[in-house]
Amino acid sequence: MTQAASSYSPVPITLLSFILLATVAGLVWQGSFKQSITQDSTSEINMPDTTPSAPPVAERRDHVVSHHSFTLEDPYAWLKDASYPTVDDQDILSYLEAENAWFEASMAPIKPLVETLFEELKSRRPAADNSVPFSYNGYTYQSRFAEGAQYRTWHRIPTSEADADQDSWPIFLDETALAEGHEYFRLGGWEISPNNELLAYSVDTDGSERYQLAIVDLTTGKTLPAPDAPTLGTPVWSADSTQLAYTVVAENWRPYQVWVHAVGNTDTADKLIYEEGDTGFFTGIDSSSSEQWLIISSGSHTTSESWVVPTADFSTPAQVISQRQDGLEYHVDHGPLGWTARSNHKHPNFGLFKASVNSTADAWEPLLEGHDELYLTNFALFADFIVSEEKIAGIDQVRIVPVANERLQIAQGHYIQFPEAAYNSGLGNNPEYATDFLRVTYTSMVTPSTVFDYPLATRQLETRKVQEIPGGYNAAEFVTTRLNAPARDGVRVPVSLVHHRSTPIDGSAPLYLYGYGAYGSETSPSFSPSRVSLLERGFVFAIAHIRGGDELGYHWYTSGKLMQRTNTFNDFVDVAKHLIEEKYARAGNIAIAGGSAGGELMGAVVNQAPELWGAVAAHVPFVDVLNTMLDDSLPLTPLEWPEWGNPITDPEAYAYIESYSPYDQLVAREYPPMLVTAGLNDPRVTYWEPAKYVAKLRHLKTDNNTLLLKTNMGAGHGGASGRFDALYELAEEYAFFIDELEVSPQP
Repeated sequence: MTQAASSYSPVPITLLSFILLATVAGLVWQGSFKQSITQDSTSEINMPDTTPSAPPVAERRDHVVSHHSFTLEDPYAWLKDASYPTVDDQDILSYLEAENAWFEASMAPIKPLVETLFEELKSRRPAADNSVPFSYNGYTYQSRFAEGAQYRTWHRIPTSEADADQDSWPIFLDETALAEGHEYFRLGGWEISPNNELLAYSVDTDGSERYQLAIVDLTTGKTLPAPDAPTLGTPVWSADSTQLAYTVVAENWRPYQVWVHAVGNTDTADKLIYEEGDTGFFTGIDSSSSEQWLIISSGSHTTSESWVVPTADFSTPAQVISQRQDGLEYHVDHGPLGWTARSNHKHPNFGLFKASVNSTADAWEPLLEGHDELYLTNFALFADFIVSEEKIAGIDQVRIVPVANERLQIAQGHYIQFPEAAYNSGLGNNPEYATDFLRVTYTSMVTPSTVFDYPLATRQLETRKVQEIPGGYNAAEFVTTRLNAPARDGVRVPVSLVHHRSTPIDGSAPLYLYGYGAYGSETSPSFSPSRVSLLERGFVFAIAHIRGGDELGYHWYTSGKLMQRTNTFNDFVDVAKHLIEEKYARAGNIAIAGGSAGGELMGAVVNQAPELWGAVAAHVPFVDVLNTMLDDSLPLTPLEWPEWGNPITDPEAYAYIESYSPYDQLVAREYPPMLVTAGLNDPRVTYWEPAKYVAKLRHLKTDNNTLLLKTNMGAGHGGASGRFDALYELAEEYAFFIDELEVSPQP
């Protein structure tokens, strides 16, 4: 049973698409910052020691490099600390703190609106909240938020006693206690040993995503010696509960090694059982559904490889399923048919295959084949059946296929029937290998998140929990629509919209348009209780399902990457223009937002069509694409070359990336109001990308529009870790949009 307890970002690390806000505690100007000095400067800005009267302007320092026949000038390159990942250059820290002080000063006039929105957002979250209990290996588990708590407690009780008063369920893991004294805290995941006596978990207390392992004896409550190496992902127990496998990240954050720790034995050194030598590959581990195998997966964006070790004996040399082949992707699990692989071997939309150790993909037996109309996105194995998650015409499907006599009974398979035409669904928490029901999740733009149980005998969805919206929520008051917007090359781009029934669709309403479009990561049409605050103020909310995601199949992803990357940006602009034509908005009255690679999207569309946007939020934005792809000392750069191209070796890739890289394409002109966020400890989009971007914007822009940079000095890519802290940052974004678009602050 693997429990990933993190409350954000839910995409595999190789997709690198965590999209949340950043936070900072009120930081003030420090006088050691070097004031703005440019060749055409006529005066120096005098920053007061408390509240600044003007934004800081970063010093421009000569920095010129050459690649191929190209010359790259970057006067803000100094904002990358030479000692990174340590950031201790006082010039850099003082500049970031000065920007934070300017953010606080600029937001002060709308602070009452931020507070109002924050209270609204909190009021739509239950003060106390419990998860749906689940059972595994003789125990029943549940996570809980106590009233007003930022973090969870985790409880368990023998399943035979699960009917007892929930207040009597013992706590085995207390996030609130672990978070005490830390500005930032995130639980990476936890795993209980097969004998139910030991707990292994990992925590991150600075946002760097370098987690530290801990091991607890649940019978005594004592903490046992644990590896001190930084890790990522959830550990895996041996079958006899005496050993623990875990990944180790390199100094530059790349997970590349798998080690085994002998629990409680301080005399035995941990043993290395796998090391990934290719800097373009990240490594992770998992336990097979049958729990008979440790699976070591290593992969890039386009190629993967799996090695397996029996959990009965971690000293057994790892065996490969199929040697890596460029462009071959596969993910394996072990279950009722032996080894099962999801792979693009036969079709880019993937299929399921019966695999074996030391085999080739050509020798695999097809089980479920993908095709142009069916995109197989995931699968799960159980003792008596297999579940495939699919997309048909862009809509999520969950198919259950029984297994009998070690054969897949495709003809007896069926799809779960869901109540709406457009929705987001998928597998929920299903740790039991032998089960007669399936837990699934469900939501739509107007339907709160719902947990269903689906007994295979009745084939009827049974509601276990509907997301609670304190104060009430009436879905009938809102309208959701799905459009197809024509892109400039003739492709039709799906758009999901929602608005209040009273909102006029005549071009007068403000529009909030969101997009991501990268790594084959879909942006699902799901419900957000926070969004209601905007909808009740007359906003139309829209998601542009642009190329680069995989909403319409794997081809939708590949047609938005490498030398087709600009399709993503063009799609977003064309969606906005179509929504204007359809009277959902007007130019200049559109707020747009995106984070990480979606922040790159924000920068690119601002450069392409600045006149369309009334306000922009770019969260931890990947805007310095060219410089990052030229810096192979960063852990993600080699991994990212298959996604963006390698400008170090390929002049054509260099020229193409430079042609759209938001930072490199900034010119002197007017730009819309912008809110940019960053995380000082962010290992995915390094802090200097948004910092350099804002510094260059301040130098070039010819308008007086708002430009704010907020750097979370104590966190990383995911922003604030507490559930209410994150809501406060969202309230800041909403207030920024409402103010800049001159929307009534009252709903």
